[in-house]
Parts: sequence; C-alpha cells; structure tokens
Amino acid sequence: MNKATSSEKQHYPAVWISDVHLGYKDCRADYLLDFLNSIDCETLYLVGDIIDLWSMKRNFYWHASHYQVLACIQAKAEQGTRVIYIPGNHDETFRQYVNNSLFGIEVHQQFIHTTKANKRFLLVHGDDFDSATRYNKLISIAGDAGYDLLLFLNRWTNRIRRLYGGNYWSLASWIKARVHKAREAIEAFENAAIHEAKKQGVDGIICGHIHHPQLKVVDGIVYCNDGDWIENCTALVEDKNGRIELLHWSETQKVINSADITSLDTLTTSGKTKSAA
Repeated sequence: MNKATSSEKQHYPAVWISDVHLGYKDCRADYLLDFLNSIDCETLYLVGDIIDLWSMKRNFYWHASHYQVLACIQAKAEQGTRVIYIPGNHDETFRQYVNNSLFGIEVHQQFIHTTKANKRFLLVHGDDFDSATRYNKLISIAGDAGYDLLLFLNRWTNRIRRLYGGNYWSLASWIKARVHKAREAIEAFENAAIHEAKKQGVDGIICGHIHHPQLKVVDGIVYCNDGDWIENCTALVEDKNGRIELLHWSETQKVINSADITSLDTLTTSGKTKSAA
C-alpha cells in the first residue's frame, strides 16, 4: 500500500470514520492510514472511539502506525480540512472539550451535516442508544472477554489467510451475523437511531459504536453506520452530488452500498471491487 500523490487522491466533500480504537492491539491502523493517504476531503468527521482509552488503561499498547494515523489527521487539519470530532464512550474523556477546539480539531457532542444534495444528517457516536442493546455485551462493550476472543480468532484467521495469499476477511462479522442475539441487538440499535433521527426532524443519521457497517433507508430516513477499523475496515464518503457510499478498505477496496439521497427511497448495492491502491 503506497501513499498516493495529490493528483491521484480521490476527493470527497465529506468522509466519516469511527471506532478506530487506536491503542488497541486489533486496530487496523495500516489499512486506515492507507485510506487517509488516498483521499482528500473538505470535512473529515471522527465519529467516536478514535482512541481506545479503556483498552490502554487495562493494558498499554501503542504501535507506531497508531501515531501515524493521528499525525495524518492533524496534517489534514493543518492543510485546510475541517476536522470534526464527536467523542465516543471509549474516548469519552475528550467530551470535556465539547464546543471547543483541540489542535485545530472541533469537538462536538453531536453535529448536523448538510450534504451537497441539501439533506440533513444527525451525527452521533451511538452509545446513547445502549439501552436498546443492554443485553448484548458482545456488541456494546469492545473490551468484553467474549469480544476479545472473537477478535483473537479474527486476527489469526487473517494471518493464516495471508500465508496462502488471501485478502482480509472479517471472521468476527461473519460470526456475529449468525448469532441470533447479536442480530437482535443490531436491529434494536438501528431502530433506536432511526427513531432519534425522526425525533430531530433530519433526513438521516450517521453513527458508529456497534461495529456493524450499514447504509439503508427505513421509513424515509437514511440510516448510516460507518462501521469500524477493527473488524470491518469501513468508512462513509459523500461524493460531489451528495451521494453517500459505504466503502471497505483493506488489500482490496470496494463500494459495499451506496445511496442516492436526492430521492430517499433509492438504495443500490454494489460488490464491484476497485483496483488496489
């Protein structure tokens, strides 16, 4: 994975990432750094759990690539990208700086983004909806022992796949998709988020928190979850026409879902894989 030159970078009006968990051993900072080096954007939204203070308190870990991610984000801010940070539960210490600026990065509790298509999206991390998933720690608490085991299996599965020339694949997501209680928890979370969007009178909601990337339209509300950089390696982007896309980024890059939100009932899915950066 090579750092793209300015002329090669893909430009987006807005980009959303969350649940990076810098300071956690299973953070895929290498893939995220490659993604950030491959794009330019007018606004970069950090939708919580960027630094995993919970994990670092239990067992300090900090790879050089984790620092490089922070340095890359800081460089983008210095070069004119508006960076908006909405702290999550794993980096909730930074919520004390809400409505202030840290090193040129704006800190907010929540935020309203207006797309190029003039659609309004509520941005929240999503831990406010934990009451909807309180019975499922596998989803809501990344430090839970069961979740650590799941990521341990995910890590070694991908090490073996690489030995045989395979690309990254999320065993953790595959398992969660087949656990009934996990599916229930995800659905409950999504319904709670959609309800909040309706309550605030916006066209859609963008969140993270549950490590389940999604892009869909329900009852005229666009529900977007930008996923994570532990299991799924995903981000949301907005193109120049206001179209929202959900991207996967590892050895290969592909558009998972896209939504033409100029007409909120239009949603398409694409499995077309782009060439690797």
